[in-house]
Amino acid sequence: MRDDVVQASSILGHSPGQVWEVIGDPESYSRFVAEISWCEIQRPAERGRGPKCLVRLEPRPGTLVVGEIEARVWRPGEHVVWCGVENDGIWVSVELRQAPDGGTELLAQLMLPAPHSPLVSAASFKRTVRAAARRIDLHLSGRAASPQDEPAHTKATTLHTASTLIKAGVLAAARPDKIARQLTSLSQWGATVAGGYSANAARVPEEVALHDERNVRTFKQTADRSNQLANSLAARGVRARDRIALLCRNHATMVESLIACSKLGVDAILLNTGLSAGAVADVIGLHKPVAVLADDEFSRIIADIPGDFLRLSTWPETENGYPTIDQFIAGVPATKLKPVDRIGRLVVLTSGTTGTPKGARRPTPKGLSTSAAMLDRIPLHSGDRFVVAAPLFHSWGLAGMQIGMAVRASLSLIRRFDAEEILRTIAEHRCGVLFAVPIMLQRILDLPERIRSRYDLSSLRIVASSGSALPGTIVTEFMDTFGDVLYNFYGSTEVSWASIATPEDLRAAPTTAGRCPPGTRVAILDDDHKRVPPGWEGQIFVGNDMLFEGYTDGASVPRAENLMATGDVGYQDAAGRLFVTGRADEMIVSGGENVSPRPVEEAIVALPGVHEAAVIGVPDREFGQRFAAYIVPKRGARMSADDVRAYIHHRLARFAVPRDVYFVEELPRNATGKVLKRLLRDETWPIEQ
Repeated sequence: MRDDVVQASSILGHSPGQVWEVIGDPESYSRFVAEISWCEIQRPAERGRGPKCLVRLEPRPGTLVVGEIEARVWRPGEHVVWCGVENDGIWVSVELRQAPDGGTELLAQLMLPAPHSPLVSAASFKRTVRAAARRIDLHLSGRAASPQDEPAHTKATTLHTASTLIKAGVLAAARPDKIARQLTSLSQWGATVAGGYSANAARVPEEVALHDERNVRTFKQTADRSNQLANSLAARGVRARDRIALLCRNHATMVESLIACSKLGVDAILLNTGLSAGAVADVIGLHKPVAVLADDEFSRIIADIPGDFLRLSTWPETENGYPTIDQFIAGVPATKLKPVDRIGRLVVLTSGTTGTPKGARRPTPKGLSTSAAMLDRIPLHSGDRFVVAAPLFHSWGLAGMQIGMAVRASLSLIRRFDAEEILRTIAEHRCGVLFAVPIMLQRILDLPERIRSRYDLSSLRIVASSGSALPGTIVTEFMDTFGDVLYNFYGSTEVSWASIATPEDLRAAPTTAGRCPPGTRVAILDDDHKRVPPGWEGQIFVGNDMLFEGYTDGASVPRAENLMATGDVGYQDAAGRLFVTGRADEMIVSGGENVSPRPVEEAIVALPGVHEAAVIGVPDREFGQRFAAYIVPKRGARMSADDVRAYIHHRLARFAVPRDVYFVEELPRNATGKVLKRLLRDETWPIEQ
């Protein structure tokens, strides 16, 4: 063996044929080899030749190597040799030899041209082979890894929390009297909306807190107006433990209303502006609020709902609307309220993509450590300027407001989504942070380059996205266009957050949901709530300090090991990154095989000429269920259903190939951009097959 060839071997307790199930599936390599973050087949294996792949390697943290490889030797069950397409002299050989007792000797060799690469050493290569062999052995045995073999989670220690908050500027030197008033507000009100905005009013009273298309409010003005509203509501008999419903788009008065509810100890029910009149009536009927605060565009809906509750206008547009907030608080003193014994809750509705939305009681943040968890993964700074385009009634828009409150940010609120308006707002206000949902990023990319180039976006350094799956093609295109500014936040109304993918994570693996922030744990469990073996998919369970307090209708969510189910299915790779492969209730069984629609959607969207795609399960006489694909083509693109099926057949297992392919003008979405898959079953949607 030459000096530039490194060799390592391991014994596995399975036959070469069984081990080849993993070795012969390059797209699964990242599940077993921590240094491989991504492997995508570009040309499948055929008789006489192996596959060609795009691979992303992280030989060391923070170092990403991207290139094409192909299998120059491909003997199924025996031997594969991977070489760089560019003939750079580097190759990796993996040979499977029959071992005693029916096992397999895995012999791996790495060829490095002289001089040796500083990124890989003989010792690190041997460690990688041993770790990968151990994970493959557990995978094939159906055994979960021991705790010491699982990806480590960062603990949310007091020192780590303080360090994160100091780095972000949340804890910083200031005049002693201002710090004293700030801390007094937080001690009285806790980490509530009332406490955060009261603290900011004490610390930076004349800084801009809220900015919408009509108004600019400082922190002091926001505090005074919310005091006036709370006092006026109290004078009308509103008390702690009552409920107030808000049907508002993003604007300053909505935030002030949330603060007022918090000061009164009132539960605020956040109604989705995309709900039908019937759904709004159902939610109000269930929660029985003492008041409904709504924008004028929804006044007709509110007027038709029976009930003796107070009706107020939060965004006046007509002289015939309900009394406005300004009229309601006119002449009312801005006297500070005394903290209530019972903290008011924020009740967020679930997305309702598969049925009627449910109210979920959001917990009160557990002090500044809650903010530190997000700040550890997203480098926000004190005094940042945010654009909050995600709806405030949605968990992600609400998170933008709450984390903005923690860092004393100025919030520019986008009332109605318009892709160009977002760019204009960033440029005019010199904003550094954008909170958006994935469909908004896609619509920004859809803008012609001549329009995007009109706006100076040099101030933008963070684009935080959440709310639905972010396709890998959009991830890469967005960062190639706007720079490495994208952060993908994975969570749910019920668990708050699970993981956050940084730009480095997304460059390494574009579809990843990232890694857990400090104080959060993720586990992949099977149907019996037992941990799955390495590389297996299962239900995603999450544990942190912000798990929700239950649905308002009394329904519950599965729990195990002090963790809560997200309702999603996924897996973790060998480096601890989380990948979400679909909703548990979207998984189908076709011909006895469990198949998720998410990988099929990702593959279809990667096709040239495809703008968007959604895949659902439909009944099938022969196989039980099959997939149907709904595709929005790009303008001018031409493709057939057979083209799509042939492409998926080369990329995925045969049961993943959609038998039904429909081309549609658009996909049905709710107000936050999530695809309403239940509507795809309506026969009015397909327009061409």
